[in-house]
Amino acid sequence: MNQKFTEKVQAWLAQDAEQRDYAEGALLLLQLTGNQIMYRNLMVNPKRRAEFIEYQLKKRLSFRLNQVTHEQVEAMQAEVDKIVVNRNLEVKQQQPANEFKAGKRADHDQLPDEIQALYVENLSIVQKMRELHLKLRSLSLENATCPDSERYPFLKELIALDKRLHSNWEQYDHYTGMGGEQRLTTDVREESKKAVRLINLAKGRYRKNPSEELKAQILANYAKVINPTEKLTNDLKELGIIK
Repeated sequence: MNQKFTEKVQAWLAQDAEQRDYAEGALLLLQLTGNQIMYRNLMVNPKRRAEFIEYQLKKRLSFRLNQVTHEQVEAMQAEVDKIVVNRNLEVKQQQPANEFKAGKRADHDQLPDEIQALYVENLSIVQKMRELHLKLRSLSLENATCPDSERYPFLKELIALDKRLHSNWEQYDHYTGMGGEQRLTTDVREESKKAVRLINLAKGRYRKNPSEELKAQILANYAKVINPTEKLTNDLKELGIIK
């Protein structure tokens, strides 16, 4: 992967939106995708398609910065293929409701609110996974030689959601009262500490090379922090990540 070209894309995105040469941005996108038709359409009026050019370059830059290889993407695709089968993501929209009814505990209404919430969250997670799978499948149908950089964001999110789904079911299914509640509290506190460490590691990277993906990661971790310190909150405000 050409590091100098990656730096060139970073430098273009680091410019103020009003100062960018969008014809140059369209050319960078052509070099990344090889899509001549898209390039010709963009060049009719590059500035009018500013948001599209910026979004596409950011997406592909994220892929390059992660230095993901074709083999890694193929491995992720194989993992997602298994997830699709295991989670029945190909079935019709109304069927997951029946599956969730079967997984609902008999004592569900007597469980603490935070445990009941895991069950509810899982329904929305499966719906989100289904939507991502459909987008990924549509993308592959539209482009037989779908670039790894196009597939990567969908594969990455699907795998992360599946892990979250599994974790929620584990906590919901094995909750046993006070002992289970204590374990849950400990897990949440540990997750909070881990989230703070990840935020602190990401702040410096964001300050040097801000990106929407890194911002989303920091926000996701910030949401897991129990009683964030004033310093942490102020740091994120200073970076423009939170208001």
